[in-house]
Amino acid sequence: MQNLNWSELPFGYVKTKYNLRSVFKNGKWGDIEISDSEHVSVHIAATGLHYGQEAFEGMKAYRGKDGKIRLFRWIENCKRMQRSAEGIMMEEVPKELFYNMITKAVELNLDFVPPYGTGAALYIRPFLFGSGPRVGVQPADEYTFIVFVSPVGPYFKEGFNPVKIAVVRDSDRAAPQGTGHIKVGGNYAASLKSIKRVKGEGYGSPMYLDAKEKKYIDEIGAANFFAIKKNTYITPKSPSILPSITNMSLEQLAQHLGYKTERRPVEFDEIETFEEIGACGTAAIISPIGEIKDLDNGKIYKFCKDGKAGPVSTKLYETLVGIQYGDIEDPFEWVTVLDL
Repeated sequence: MQNLNWSELPFGYVKTKYNLRSVFKNGKWGDIEISDSEHVSVHIAATGLHYGQEAFEGMKAYRGKDGKIRLFRWIENCKRMQRSAEGIMMEEVPKELFYNMITKAVELNLDFVPPYGTGAALYIRPFLFGSGPRVGVQPADEYTFIVFVSPVGPYFKEGFNPVKIAVVRDSDRAAPQGTGHIKVGGNYAASLKSIKRVKGEGYGSPMYLDAKEKKYIDEIGAANFFAIKKNTYITPKSPSILPSITNMSLEQLAQHLGYKTERRPVEFDEIETFEEIGACGTAAIISPIGEIKDLDNGKIYKFCKDGKAGPVSTKLYETLVGIQYGDIEDPFEWVTVLDL
């Protein structure tokens, strides 16, 4: 094991031993290259630099009590990256290549998979970008696919404790009919201004409303929104929201546990009627929300009045994490146990 304080890890980059690379050129994907370099040599006219041809995924490898390493729903990450590639006219990464590279990245960096019980995991970052040169807006004819890993702790420093977020109306993460439904870098670049603003106000992340009317809840920074009301799991439906694999899993899990589910437009004015609200995604799993501030009028909405997550959020979180680490039976066949 590496000499790291696993229980105190932030959600950030830690240098590991190796990363993997493959280049699509002359109509085919090349051999997988193993590299110990943290740098990439890129053509100055690469479309990834000039025209935003870039997409990425975020996923985790978990070390169970039995010492085995598990991946959670990797095929869904592969499918989403393929949709992202299609959305901005990049070459899609084949399923076999995606799987071979993510598993090899874990194998080559086994010492960086955090021990069971520390609350940490090995974050896997596959990304794809246009590396072929173009001057003039058009797709490249060459693409580079890279996978690197980093051990991480919780996305929010509070962990599974209530976080504070703030509503922003002076910027949009993504527009209807735009790229909000795929995982491309431009969506995150568009959110940086709001992130800086809300953190300056003492809040952890922005809540975005729909770009057209500023009436419906869209996303929470880099996470999906969900709410609990009358034993129902509710999450927004919108063409500009990134389909979160965690959110999709929580929705299925809620049904399995006997809760109702609703995926529908959610008006911000409905917020006061919810019993529990939270943010969910690969990085955070679930972050219960304890406070929302409307930066336009200063109004504050309070949740988790006892300082703890609500019972439904807690049950969903503990069950999903239990499946990911192998502590709870996986009735959905979501987990892939690696033979390492």
